[in-house]
Parts: sequence; C-alpha cells; structure tokens
Amino acid sequence: MNILTEVQGHFQGSLPSRIGVALSGGGDSVALLHILTQCFQGQDVQILAATVDHGLRRESADEARQVAALARQIGVDHEILHWQGWQGDGNLQDQARRARYQLLSDWAKHREIEIITLGHTADDQAETVLMRLARSAGVNGLAAMPVRRQLNGITLLRPLLRVTRAQLRNHLTQHDLTWVEDPSNQDRRFERVRMRQAMKTLEPLGLTIASLSAVAENM
Repeated sequence: MNILTEVQGHFQGSLPSRIGVALSGGGDSVALLHILTQCFQGQDVQILAATVDHGLRRESADEARQVAALARQIGVDHEILHWQGWQGDGNLQDQARRARYQLLSDWAKHREIEIITLGHTADDQAETVLMRLARSAGVNGLAAMPVRRQLNGITLLRPLLRVTRAQLRNHLTQHDLTWVEDPSNQDRRFERVRMRQAMKTLEPLGLTIASLSAVAENM
C-alpha cells in the first residue's frame, strides 16, 4: 500500500485551504502529520496541528512541549490546548475524550479549519470491533469508527483506517522521525489496552487486524 495515495484519496474535488491535525505526539498522529505535509507539498493547503494537554499527569505539560517541538521540526504551526474540567469522578476516559473533541472543534472554528484529521489506524478499528463484540453490539456498533463524521460544524476525518500501526512506524523510521510514547498505552486498567494485547493471541485464529477491520467496513 502507498500510504500517501491512500490519504490523498480522502481529499477529492476542491481542496480545503486549511487542514487540522489532532496531534497527540504518538507515532500514529506524528506519521499522519508528516504524511499530510508530503501529500500537499507545493499546494495551497496549510497544515496546522493542535495537542490537547489534559493535565492529568505531572509530565503532561512537558510532553505537550515535546510534541510542539516535533511539529516545528516538520514545519507545521502548532498550538497546545488545555483541559481543566476533570473533577475526579465519573468515567475519566470518556470525559477526556469528549473534552478533547470539544477543544479541537473550538480550535478549528477559531482558526477557520474545515477538516480535522485523526490518526486512528486499522489497529484501532480492530480493537474497537473487539470491544463492541464484548458488549454484544449489533450492526451499528460493529460498524465501529466511521471515516468521516460531523462535530459542531467541523468534519472529523480518519484517513488511516486502512493503514496499520506497523506501516506507520515503518514510515516514521524511514524518515528519521521520533514520537512520544503514552504510558497509558500499557495500562491494563483500560479496556482498549487489554484488547490490544489480546490481538496477539487471536491473530493465529484468523481474527487479525485486517479481518476485524473488514467487519467494520462491511457493517
């Protein structure tokens, strides 16, 4: 698969003047940022990035500044968005996710950005399908993450849903790019982490990233 061609295929017709990237600093979003700069090099399209600092760990501010430096290295305008809404109760992951999307959509409106791209991969799609299966989901649930959806008048686009995490790591290595590893990605308290680890056991049985992603696409 040619990743640049895959990403470019999501931008048909007239190109937007500005494309936003939700940049966590992890390998997937850093790869997406770099790929977009390559896709639209020499064209009248400005790539901008934003990182949400949830402020939940002491290290998060320093990590956000590292991500800002990564964006500057790639040559992209970057902003850090701060969340201060956590009261210490309820579902932390859900509240953080909602806050992240709200902050990003507000940023996009302020910067006149029509499309925010998200770095979700085929791996994320497969993990989501497994999570939905565990909840006995029906057709809508197993459709998992859509390529596009609207939020507060902004288009959220996931152009990497057919691209694996391994392919993106290979892209990063080829271009000598670094990324920030989120320690929560190893925390088994989170359902997604447990599903990610379970994938290694399920793959020999035919429940691969490709097959589970195909389920979502079929649904």
